[in-house]
Amino acid sequence: MTALVKVILGSIAFAVFWFLAVFPAVPFLPIGRTAGSLLGALLMVVFQILDPGDAYNAVNLQILALLFSTMVVSVYLERADMFQYLGKFLSWKSNGVKDLICRICLVSAVSSALFTNDTSCMVLTEFVLKIARQKNLPPYPLLLALASSANIGSSATLIGNPQNLVIAIESGLFSFGSFMEGMLPAMIVGLVLNAFILLVMFWKVLSIQNEDEEDVNLRRLLPATMSHLPSNMNGNRNVGHADTQGLESRVSSDEHETTHLIVHEMSECDVLPNTWTKWRRILWKTCVYLVMVGMLVCLLMDVNMSWTATGAALALIVLGFEDAGPSLEKVSYYLLVFFCGMFITVEGFEKTGIPSLLWDYAERYAEVTSANGIAILALVILVLSNSLSNVPTVLLLGARLTGSRASMSLDDLKKAWLILAWVSTVSGNLTLLGSAANLIVCEQARRSPHLAYNLSFWRHLKFGVPSTIAVTVVGLTLIS
Repeated sequence: MTALVKVILGSIAFAVFWFLAVFPAVPFLPIGRTAGSLLGALLMVVFQILDPGDAYNAVNLQILALLFSTMVVSVYLERADMFQYLGKFLSWKSNGVKDLICRICLVSAVSSALFTNDTSCMVLTEFVLKIARQKNLPPYPLLLALASSANIGSSATLIGNPQNLVIAIESGLFSFGSFMEGMLPAMIVGLVLNAFILLVMFWKVLSIQNEDEEDVNLRRLLPATMSHLPSNMNGNRNVGHADTQGLESRVSSDEHETTHLIVHEMSECDVLPNTWTKWRRILWKTCVYLVMVGMLVCLLMDVNMSWTATGAALALIVLGFEDAGPSLEKVSYYLLVFFCGMFITVEGFEKTGIPSLLWDYAERYAEVTSANGIAILALVILVLSNSLSNVPTVLLLGARLTGSRASMSLDDLKKAWLILAWVSTVSGNLTLLGSAANLIVCEQARRSPHLAYNLSFWRHLKFGVPSTIAVTVVGLTLIS
């Protein structure tokens, strides 16, 4: 009876966490995902599923340190105009709208693999909206390209998304390079396939030109778009020849005097500070990019990921040579707190025994040594990722994979972790609620002050279902 009560109470606590994570603004408890995560963690302690000490131990400091440090690095890269350069690349010498879609997919994927998908989507959404307005295009194909490619691209590296960070620490089987070697072929082919599906589905939309170039040029010459002429030159037709000469003489005299005054006041003391500031800015940006390259090299050399990222973050703070407060304020602390609560809640749910029971039933069918087993395992991950969210799914199934070390060969175990990483990431493209990157693109677009656009759930679903199924199958084939 005590065990049954424990299962019921633990399930209630986990259900509260899950419901608020999926529906953060429900009318009867609109407290958001972060507070919902803490509430689930507190209920696990109150219901005595976990004692306070076990709850604190459930928080994985390595993952939190890695997540925090990568966010700090992304903040300084943004200050160094990295994302601005990426945004400019989107429209630089573009050869039409189809080329633009492919560029968005490429930039989104690469930046997500290096700077995490959430950060890339947060920064690049505004650029995509501006380009859509300049090209006179409906924004939704470009926004779908940004979000879906960010999820696919983030699968390639251990720092691309939060669930890969969990896999890096929990599995203990992968170096940065070996994980990327296993995932890169699937990511590249999946990215190309996703771009192809985008072009096929929205070919007609992207081919429509609501306004040709002549109409644009004509509109630029309309009176409403031209500057108003001074009243003396446009309206007063009684100005005599002598008055006109006097006016020109006074204007010429005033211009000469103003020019002489500017030249006289300009001195070497005014020029040198501006020149020094410019070169100091260039030097600082160069150092920021070198630190980023150094961090990636250290990761490829299998240096500890958490301490490597932390060292890179601190190096950038020191190079800034100023109060780091404004930069640190841009870190998503609510996401770190959400992870703390989620670690505790998932650990408590593990204690109920329900995940173990479900895995014991599914494990005999979800063997990675056969195509049918891989398909069943992928289906389980796909369903759980879109119902529980991808990070809790990785935490729950990752614990099961860790417990299967004795019954699986090392190669099969690595394959299972790679399948978990691939499917849990790509499944985020299935629905608008499937990943945080999708929600960030949707919210950023909706709240844009001048370029607001609402990406609807159903519009995303029409593209997300065929894309997710096709990309998942192709990626599983390459990984297997």
